[in-house]
Amino acid sequence: VQLQACGGGLVQAGGSLRLSCAASTRISGSASMAWFRQAPGKEREFVATIRRSGGATYYSDSVRGRFTVSKDAAKNTMYLQMNSLKPDDTAVYYCATTYGPTSTYWDVNVYSNWGQGTQVTVSS
Repeated sequence: VQLQACGGGLVQAGGSLRLSCAASTRISGSASMAWFRQAPGKEREFVATIRRSGGATYYSDSVRGRFTVSKDAAKNTMYLQMNSLKPDDTAVYYCATTYGPTSTYWDVNVYSNWGQGTQVTVSS
């Protein structure tokens, strides 16, 4: 399965963007999907996940209440609605999937399949 992330861009602080992650084939309900981001000079960090089956969602403390992760199974697409954006949100955003265990869903090593990333830049 190939993942294609898009929707990034330049936005002013306080603005909104919606990222999309489209899969090349159907992603079954047994897959968990997640968003990560990586700022220049920093490690890739967890942003949000929507887990398999029940679709429970989890967020990092830094985005909780501002970002919303969702998916449309019919379109094989996951979304990340980002509101009240801050300059600290500036990063390349990546989507990822896994069919493996996700008890440590915040760990980059849990995910086996990654998209190419989309740049989000928030100006102050």
